[in-house]
Amino acid sequence: MLDRPTLITCAVTGNITKPEQTPYLPVTPEQIANECLAAAEAGAAAVHIHVRDPATGRPSMELEHYRDVVDRIRKRNAELVINLTTGPGGRFVPDANDPKIYAPGTTLVPPEKRVEHIAIIKPDICSLDLNTMNSGADVVINTPRNVRIMAKVIRDSGVKPELEIFDSGDLHLARDLIADGTLDGPGMWTFVLGVKYGFAATPETLMYARNLLPQGAIWSAFGLGRSEFPIVAQSWLYGGHVRVGMEDNIYLEKGVLAESNAQLVAKAADIIKQMGGQVATAAQTRDMLNLKKV
Repeated sequence: MLDRPTLITCAVTGNITKPEQTPYLPVTPEQIANECLAAAEAGAAAVHIHVRDPATGRPSMELEHYRDVVDRIRKRNAELVINLTTGPGGRFVPDANDPKIYAPGTTLVPPEKRVEHIAIIKPDICSLDLNTMNSGADVVINTPRNVRIMAKVIRDSGVKPELEIFDSGDLHLARDLIADGTLDGPGMWTFVLGVKYGFAATPETLMYARNLLPQGAIWSAFGLGRSEFPIVAQSWLYGGHVRVGMEDNIYLEKGVLAESNAQLVAKAADIIKQMGGQVATAAQTRDMLNLKKV
């Protein structure tokens, strides 16, 4: 399968990367949209989008920010595959004196709120996190009940879920949800490698995760930080697709900040081509994922 076109997804800003870490991180809807469009020019067929408060640079769940970004992209590139996050709203920080009480930094909201923008904007794809895990000093919570509620809204909206897998337990939960009809199989999957206390960014881990997938599944992988580009190569070798972007890594090479997401995409595209692969166009990606043609 190494001769098939490889989808490059670009995750342009994320939730965790801070503006203090790099002056090149897109923050406003205009900046985020422009980074998505430039990434597409560099070879990305899909973009994974979070939004931020333009005044503070902090993560946001504001519907109008999502709508602004998507409208700006669609006006200039209708074919680019848009993947909106549903990850925000799942973080719990326990109070130091009473762990039943939430402390500042908690973002927990009802599952319906986490997919509100999906039902209204109806992107091509949206992420669906399956993980309940330690995240830094905090905990991310995605209970089976909440995942089911979010999955129904996603399905009713006609949007394709991208199943984000941080560890093997997430994958087994997703397979159970396919088995009982909550999710359609064989599914579109993304392995997240390099989050502390989750999947390690190693070839052995990636092969193990890939081998647990249902027959016929479409999958991608990405590595955080310095593992980003090694995982591009490893994912391609194992028959998967790839993701890069400032959500996951801000360096073009050791000690050199990427000045744009497009630079990260161009490097990933070059790795794929150097190994004898080809980069998928947006039209090829829509066909591959059975998405609406433009």
